[in-house]
Amino acid sequence: QVQLVESGGGLVQPGGSLRLSCTASGSIFSIHSMGWYRQGPGKERELVATVLSGGTTIYGNSVKGRFTISRDNAKNTMYLQMNSLKPEDTAVYYCRLLIAPRGDYWGQGTQVTVSS
Repeated sequence: QVQLVESGGGLVQPGGSLRLSCTASGSIFSIHSMGWYRQGPGKERELVATVLSGGTTIYGNSVKGRFTISRDNAKNTMYLQMNSLKPEDTAVYYCRLLIAPRGDYWGQGTQVTVSS
């Protein structure tokens, strides 16, 4: 069984920064990718950023240049550094882990609120 635990959400003013963390535990083999998704009020869940097993990173258009995804393989932990936050970044942020061949795991979500 795989578990994902997120942390680092909270309330921040526009223009501020936050760093989210996601730590994976359990039987973790053949990781395909780890990523962050978010779901804002009244919106569908969308990709924020993902990092593939080879290190390639992919970002959603709305966060390019502001957010940075990274991984610490030794700690089975993934990070999302979020800078220049905007009110439209307000959402519940979810961690996702894909393991070959069919493992698909989600964290419980962490709330990020950007407001003055």
